[in-house]
Amino acid sequence: ARGKQAGAGASAAFERGITALAQYIEREDRTVVPRSWVEQTPGGPVKLGVWVSNTRSRRAGLSEEQRSRLAALGIDWV
Repeated sequence: ARGKQAGAGASAAFERGITALAQYIEREDRTVVPRSWVEQTPGGPVKLGVWVSNTRSRRAGLSEEQRSRLAALGIDWV
């Protein structure tokens, strides 16, 4: 059961990150996010710069769907 919870938490974190990234790109018209940037979302603040950095360094562990969603936002390092 613990593994399922961890997976669900990781999935929820990815969703929060995608939401924040899409919002940031829409407003700033760019995909480069400063590491210290915190994006305010309806679901609460997201440390977007850290999320992007961590997602980038862990991209080998992303699912094909996650990589596709990032690519659709213009992230070209996937």
